[in-house]
Amino acid sequence: MQPSEAKILVVDDEASMREFLEIMLQKQGYQVTCAETGKEALDFIQNETYDLVITDIRMKPINGLDVLKQCKVISPSTVVIIISAYASAETAVAAMQEGAYDYLPKPFNVDEIRTVIENALRSKVGEEQPQEPEDGPLHFGCLIGESSGMRKVYELIKRVAATSSNVLITGESGTGKELVAKAIHRQSARAQEAFVVVNCGGVPETLIESELFGYKKGAFTGASVTRKGLVEAAQSGTLFLDEIGELSPALQVKLLRLVQEKTIKMIGDNEDILVDVRIISATNRNLEKMVVDGLFREDLYYRLNVLPIRIPPLRQRAKDIPILAQFFLTKFRKRFGKDIHKISSYAIDILKHYDFPGNVRELEHIIERGVALEASSIILPDSLTLSTYKKTQSEASVITPGSIPPEGIELDDYLVEIEKKLLLQALQQSAGVKLKAAELLGISFRSFRYRLIKYGLDTEEE
Repeated sequence: MQPSEAKILVVDDEASMREFLEIMLQKQGYQVTCAETGKEALDFIQNETYDLVITDIRMKPINGLDVLKQCKVISPSTVVIIISAYASAETAVAAMQEGAYDYLPKPFNVDEIRTVIENALRSKVGEEQPQEPEDGPLHFGCLIGESSGMRKVYELIKRVAATSSNVLITGESGTGKELVAKAIHRQSARAQEAFVVVNCGGVPETLIESELFGYKKGAFTGASVTRKGLVEAAQSGTLFLDEIGELSPALQVKLLRLVQEKTIKMIGDNEDILVDVRIISATNRNLEKMVVDGLFREDLYYRLNVLPIRIPPLRQRAKDIPILAQFFLTKFRKRFGKDIHKISSYAIDILKHYDFPGNVRELEHIIERGVALEASSIILPDSLTLSTYKKTQSEASVITPGSIPPEGIELDDYLVEIEKKLLLQALQQSAGVKLKAAELLGISFRSFRYRLIKYGLDTEEE
């Protein structure tokens, strides 16, 4: 549907809101009609077919829910969006149950309402699902995301998969390092061979050597049979060493021999075993700093880090959050047998401005809890259980004005972080008086309050 073809009815008893929406929508090329009351809106709907109705919920004597119900009777194909300055879980659920496409709390920004409107109009012609972008994939194997950071990862995977060199994948915990390793393996010439995972931090130091290299019968008490190690199990395939930074210095020496000479020795055996494996390593630690501190062998680091791939944290990939959230929603609604097909746009907005210390893994757990506990047909903000943990400045990547790291940044996310810092600084300078803080930033109290809630910075009880 072309914008010029779409007819939109705006219903709000607040003149400033009607004018704002009318100007914004007309600039987008839509045909816009405005109504001041619910009765006026229903008169318009009786005489004209609209593609979309945007209605406030608190109006008298006919409120937004009544407009929604009557609209669905008169014109079932019309899509309805409810807006309100008095957002609550109860009214949101009621609106969705009556057939509203979405429920947006006021105030909202232009980009937010514009995106919801575009998606709503696409849904009218069966295009609600995200469309695969022309310049790159939406899904890449088991990886999901279309942000610029993930596109760079996809491109690197394609390049390194065509080689046999060792790969070092870095990134915070929960970013999907193992999925990247699997994607490399599946696109490589070794795809039909084994992909063996070794969690270097999950196996006790006393057992990791025997797990990796195996042992001969009688090598130690309890070794009643000869057993091959995981390195041999990966013969001709790929050996994925997760949490490589957890290896002890003694194990680093033995691993260096494998990397350099492609040979290993079983515990209790003096014979060398020739192995052909590709090694992909991963870590959430700073191996360069560990080398400087004498905690990781420099020669091993450079042999493992032939082809580096860095996965950006989720907070730098806000564009991917709605896609991932919907993917997890589909996964868990099927698992729990729930009739939940949608996450409210306000809930998505909260997720997009959350730090995600646990990255994609944490988002998955948040959606799983939300689906398990939600009693309605939509995931609302109240269904989200977000951690209060905040990364310290040493943990979070710090970007100073004018400095862009080699891997680049997500500009929108960076600007959000600046806005959050300014909000907190204004609160600090005003001794917590929000009206004064709003004045310091040159915005209205209402806008200041909304931004605090939006970014999860308002800890006061309602």
